[in-house]
Amino acid sequence: MGQLKKLASQTAIYGLSTILGRLLNYLLVPLHTRVFATADYGIVGELYAYVSFFIVMLTYGMETGFFRFSQNEENKEKVFPTAFISICVTSIIFMIGMSAFSQPIANAIRYPTHPEYIIYFALILGLDAIASIPFALLRQQNRPIKFAIVKNINIFSNILLNLYFLLLCPYLLMKSNITLPFYDISIGIGYVFISNLVSSIITIPLLFTEIKFIKNGFDKALWRKMIIYGLPLLIVGFGGMINETLDRAIMKYLLPAGDVGMSQLGIYSANYKLSILMSLFIQAFRFAAEPFFFSHAKTTDKKTIYAQVMDYFVLICFGIFLLVTLFIDVFKHFISEPYYEGLKIVPVLLLANLCLGVYYNLSIWYKLSDQTNKGALISLTGASITLILNFWWIPIFGYEGSAWATFICYFSMMMICYFMGMKYYPIHYNVKHILGFATLALILYAIGNLTRHQFIENNPFLVYTINTLLLGIFGTVAFLFFKKDKMLTSPN
Repeated sequence: MGQLKKLASQTAIYGLSTILGRLLNYLLVPLHTRVFATADYGIVGELYAYVSFFIVMLTYGMETGFFRFSQNEENKEKVFPTAFISICVTSIIFMIGMSAFSQPIANAIRYPTHPEYIIYFALILGLDAIASIPFALLRQQNRPIKFAIVKNINIFSNILLNLYFLLLCPYLLMKSNITLPFYDISIGIGYVFISNLVSSIITIPLLFTEIKFIKNGFDKALWRKMIIYGLPLLIVGFGGMINETLDRAIMKYLLPAGDVGMSQLGIYSANYKLSILMSLFIQAFRFAAEPFFFSHAKTTDKKTIYAQVMDYFVLICFGIFLLVTLFIDVFKHFISEPYYEGLKIVPVLLLANLCLGVYYNLSIWYKLSDQTNKGALISLTGASITLILNFWWIPIFGYEGSAWATFICYFSMMMICYFMGMKYYPIHYNVKHILGFATLALILYAIGNLTRHQFIENNPFLVYTINTLLLGIFGTVAFLFFKKDKMLTSPN
C-alpha cells in the first residue's frame, strides 16, 4: 500500500500540473472554435494529427529504452547522453529535410499556398523530440515538480501568445486601428502554429541543467542495444498514432471535397477534445507509472502491485466517464454551438480512451520481459483495424464511423494484450472487480442518459439532481472498495 501511495502521489503531482496546464491549454478550444469556422478548425485538427504521428517517429522508442537501460545497464551514466545525442542528430536532420521540401509537402496535403505550415511543424516536432529525453530524465529521477514547472511554462507561453495574436491584436486593430508588434492579419490561423513553435523554443533552455549530462559521453555499443530494444516500440508507437490520429488525417480525403469534409473534421476534432479529463488522467498516470513499473520489476510482489494499480486505474476512469457523460450539457459549453451536433460521439470516445488506458497498463508485460516485438504485433493489429474500419465507415457514417472505429480498435488491442500477457508474462488482474465496475458504470450511464433525453428541455434541474445521485452511487462504491482493499493489504 505504501508503494501504491507513492505512485498515487506522483500521479497527483504530474496530474495536477498536467490537468492545470492542459485545462488552460484546452481553453484555447473555445477560443479557436469561436474565432474560426468549422472548416478552418479542421486545418488545426488535421495538422496536429500529423504532429502526434511524427513525434513517435522522432523519438523511436528512446524514452522507454532510457527507463529500461537506466535500471540495468552497468554504465548508467552513459544512457542519457547516448539517447539524447541520438535524438538530437535525427531531429536536426528531420528539421532541415522537412524545411527544404516544405513546398512539395504542402502541395501533397492540399495546402499549396501555405508551405510555412510545414516549416513551423517541422521545427515544433524537432524541438519537442529533443526535449523528450530531458523530460524522461526528470521522471526517472522522481522530480515531478520541475517536470511540471517546465511543462506549464511551455503551456502558459502558448496560451498567452494565442490570446495576443487571436484576441488582443485583432480587437485593437478593429476598435482603434492599432497594429501591435509582430502581428499581420493575413497570417490568421497560422498564429496557432507560431504560438506553439515559440513555446517549444522557450522550453529547451529550461532543460539545460539536465542536458549538461551529455558530458558523460556517447556509447556506441549501448546505442545499438537501445535501438534494438526501441525499434519494436517505434512500431508500437506508429500503430498507436495511426489509431489515435489517422481518422483526422484522412477524413477530408474520404468525404466530399471542400467545406463539407473540413467541417466534419472540425466538428469531430472539437468533440474529441471533450474527452479531455480521461486523456489528462491517463497521461498523468503514464508519466508516473512507467518509471514506477520498471523500478518494481525485481521485487517479489510486483505482480500483485500491478494488479492493484489496475483496479484503482479502472475505477477512476469509469468515474471520469460518468462525470462527463452525465453532465454533458455542462461540458458542451467548452465548444461553441455549431459543434454540438457531434456530442453523440463523446461517450464512445471516452470508452475508447478508457480501453487505451487499460492497454497501457497491460502493456507492461512485454516491456518488462523484453518482448517488445509482441507489442509491435499488437500495435500493427490495432492499426489494421483502424485502417479498415475508417476507410469503410467514414464515407458512410462520417465522423461517427471514426469514433466507433477508434473504440473497436482500442477494445481489440486491450483484449489481445491481456490474453497474450497471460500466456507470456501472467499477471492475475482482478477481472471480476473490473467487470463489476464496468457494469455498474454503464447501468448508471444508461439511467442518466434516459433521464436526460426525457427531461432536459423541461426540467434540467431534475436531470442534474438525478445525475448527481447516480454519480454519488458510483463514488460511494469506489470509496467502499478502496476502504476494503486498504484493510486487506494493511499489515496485521
